[in-house]
Amino acid sequence: MTRLTVAQAVVRFLAAQWTERDGAEHRFFGGCFGIFGHGNVAGLGQALATSTEDLPYRLSRNEQAMVHAAAAYARAANRLSTLACTTSIGPGATNMVTGAAGATINRLPVLLLPGDVFSTRVANPVLQELEDPRSQDVSVNDCFRPVSRYWDRVNRPEQLPSALLAAMRVLTDPAETGAVTLALPQDVQAEAWDWPEELFARRVWHIPRPRPERAALARAAEVITSARRPLIIAGGGVLYSEATDRLSAFAETHGIPVAETQAGKGALPYGHPLAMGAVGATGTTAANALAREADVIIGVGTRYSDFTTASRSLFADDARFVNLNIAAFDAAKLSGVQVVADAREALADLSEACAGWAAPDGHRARAGELSRAWDTAVDASYALDGFPLPQPAVIGAVNAAAGDDGVVVCAAGSMPGDLHKLWRPSGPGSYHVEYGYSCMGYEIAGGLGIKLAQPEREVFVMVGDGSYLMMAQELVTAVAEGVKLVVVLVDNSGFASIGNLSESVGAERLGTSYGYRGTGRYDGGPLPVDLAANAASLGASVVRADSLAELRKALDAARAATQTTVIYVRTDPTISAPSSEAWWDVPVAELSTTAAGQESRRAYEAGKRAQRHHLTPPG
Repeated sequence: MTRLTVAQAVVRFLAAQWTERDGAEHRFFGGCFGIFGHGNVAGLGQALATSTEDLPYRLSRNEQAMVHAAAAYARAANRLSTLACTTSIGPGATNMVTGAAGATINRLPVLLLPGDVFSTRVANPVLQELEDPRSQDVSVNDCFRPVSRYWDRVNRPEQLPSALLAAMRVLTDPAETGAVTLALPQDVQAEAWDWPEELFARRVWHIPRPRPERAALARAAEVITSARRPLIIAGGGVLYSEATDRLSAFAETHGIPVAETQAGKGALPYGHPLAMGAVGATGTTAANALAREADVIIGVGTRYSDFTTASRSLFADDARFVNLNIAAFDAAKLSGVQVVADAREALADLSEACAGWAAPDGHRARAGELSRAWDTAVDASYALDGFPLPQPAVIGAVNAAAGDDGVVVCAAGSMPGDLHKLWRPSGPGSYHVEYGYSCMGYEIAGGLGIKLAQPEREVFVMVGDGSYLMMAQELVTAVAEGVKLVVVLVDNSGFASIGNLSESVGAERLGTSYGYRGTGRYDGGPLPVDLAANAASLGASVVRADSLAELRKALDAARAATQTTVIYVRTDPTISAPSSEAWWDVPVAELSTTAAGQESRRAYEAGKRAQRHHLTPPG
């Protein structure tokens, strides 16, 4: 037996957890972020301060941000590793709820260890305790229940081993993973206990690659080999499974074009003859044209979000779906033939089941023509110049600077849509846009997480002024940790994406522009805010770029530098990327006093008529 406090036992246990897949082992916890208060300083704070275990502690500046960083780390590690995060009870804990939701929505493993109120209740109500008259067993940590894939409160030391093992089961399950919350009462954290030595033994969690059921393969092959105009939609599951080579081989063998979701972008590198790029509301005209014509859609590792399906308006009424997914929940969507399996294994087995069949040559030729036409449109967007700079040109310059080893990071505003359409990925891991939750403020924190997981890569963070003002402080963390980021700070004086959307639905851009309050709205002139000076005050090197030539020069210098650099660029919010020619369901008021609002409603009703339930029998 080993006598340790509960918190010391947690640290020792976490340091001993490993994952294994395909014979390669990975330390599961690459470290622990923490911000300390009275709810965790004497427990996990003391344990981390005195630990000799291999669990590095890192100081974040914002609790939500450290969860974003952990989620980005997990994504960059293909979910084989992650980070833990600890906070005090109270506002520190609830600040993590948004990050937890993002991790769970994006199916990314993150361990949250918030402090909790006293289990003994003798001192109640303690500082920052929520008093619920219905029960004394409720704290603010109950907010984590709906956004966690596993939640537990450890009220006694004896409960810790089963809680830790249950947490690891979920964190390492590719079908069930997401945020895991273990709420640790502050008095229990500091309590000593005699633990069985076996709890701290090196434990390897084997990540499965389940093979598809034979009958499911047969059903899927029957549908696919009947197709004349098939299309593959590659989602994040392709990347997490490290199935990109199998996807390429499957597509080439059977002559099937490949479109990509936000999470799946990079599944095929730019330039592959069957790579059609992004699909859906933020897609390319090439991918979307093929999606409209497709008689069979093969979804691989996608959850079919509304952006991917253009709010279910993109596919034909009689289109049939074959869904390869490790999660049965996602495989069952759109009435598809369900192949519940690991993406890499399923693609190999499905290719064998479809042996001797390929799509007609004319289908591949049409895909090539559509792809070349889109390439021409992207080239034109990348060549735009002026002051302020067009956003597509900024993206093109960053894409060129990223090269083969760079990764772009983004999450919210107008850039994710433009990046999805325009970015030319070099391969898996080169594109990292958080679009499951599209959380403003993710960008810099996410870049930090990626760089911690993959220090050999150049990380290019693209962030708008709106997101930057919400959460810029992890620049300080990057500087303190000696972690180099290249941050491209795009300033368009407001919320460009929602401004355009607001105008399109008759909301007249209310609350989307930065300025002094004038006679009515914020029309009193620009604010004297200097975001570049703010970035410099946080310790970053800062360069201002006012032209495309200056931006390219700044990117080259930032790439060659050894410290975090922020490149400040003003952009013109009225110049957007080429249209995807797809729809997205955003309701428009039925009643409007303006002609523009009435026209928007008519257009919305036309879009609604194109929506489909996709209830076609899959067999």
